Amino acid sequence: MEQTKKEGRYGRIYQQLNELLKKPGDFNSRLSTIAAVLHHKMDYFFWTGFYLLNEGELIVRTYKGPAACQVLEKGRGVCWACILRGESIIVADVHAFPGHIACDSRSRSEIVVPLKDKGGNITGVFDIDSKDIGSFDETDQVWLERIVGLLC
Repeated sequence: MEQTKKEGRYGRIYQQLNELLKKPGDFNSRLSTIAAVLHHKMDYFFWTGFYLLNEGELIVRTYKGPAACQVLEKGRGVCWACILRGESIIVADVHAFPGHIACDSRSRSEIVVPLKDKGGNITGVFDIDSKDIGSFDETDQVWLERIVGLLC
């Protein structure tokens, strides 16, 4: 997607989510809203969802797209790398990422953003896959970090 178009779309999505998340709802409904809006408005998002930490395990929660891995092997893959590094990760070609976990072989690129509580502790990740190599860039990272920030 062309950069100007991408920036504009993210800006509109951010405003929409900001308004939607002001309405009453629990944490899971907020996760569902973010995943649904982004998945349906960004045409290159193939899998869009959240994995949350629960007693040391990274377990899938709300998502849109094909079936997901239920629990991600500890210390392996892009999602765990995001947690261990404490920062967002963009992977242009997941098949070149050491230890990549292939929940669906059609996924080719990925971005993972850490999900933090109000104290700054990582509680999970927002994981997005694309069927195309090199789909994600710094624009995606900046906007997805802002969007995840709406959860705090």
